[in-house]
Amino acid sequence: MPEKSLIVINPNSSDAVTAGIDAAVTPLRGWGIPIRCVTLAEGALAIESQRDADLAIAPMLALAERLTGDALGFVIACFGDPGLHALRDQTQLPAVGIQEAAVATALTMGQRFGVISILPASIPRHLRSFAAMGVLDRLAGDRALGLGVADLENVERTVAKMTEVGAELRDRDGADVLIMGCAGMAGYRDRIEAALGCPVIEPCQAAAVLALARIALRPTNGEYD
Repeated sequence: MPEKSLIVINPNSSDAVTAGIDAAVTPLRGWGIPIRCVTLAEGALAIESQRDADLAIAPMLALAERLTGDALGFVIACFGDPGLHALRDQTQLPAVGIQEAAVATALTMGQRFGVISILPASIPRHLRSFAAMGVLDRLAGDRALGLGVADLENVERTVAKMTEVGAELRDRDGADVLIMGCAGMAGYRDRIEAALGCPVIEPCQAAAVLALARIALRPTNGEYD
């Protein structure tokens, strides 16, 4: 039987994206709680629209149900947090979405946050989530790269475009902290932060930190066992 872990679910079917998420959370493995990153085989190759996100919810919930016996908690590793509230209905274990966690972290690091998104079609679903969270007055802007998830594997082009868009969010929109708005960007945080000279949040890391804290502070009465 596998060791119980924090389960990080990539709701798309890209193993390359899952590998990037796994690398991003590796520094947190020293905290003593195992972290396991898994791919939703039934998911779309990329989640780039509300429709893509919505179609991932049912199979993602089914995967989480199958993994519950191996789980200490869950992270949904897709910006927009598809199925987050349904997962919280389904399990008593900690369940964290990367968008919600990234925004919560950003609010502790700056006054106004900016989001680097992949495509223009992603922005409306982000804004709906920000509105539901009640944080629109702290949002400086949400700007798209014009790159799909698969395009993010081109390192030099992605870093150049993310730096360009991040500078616009910082200089034109007044963001003093930036959020990378796609799990597929997971490997680029250090380079973008160094190029822009302001805090950059990688959302899978932010979500894993919150989930690990919840797990460490879980009740001792067996509620989450």
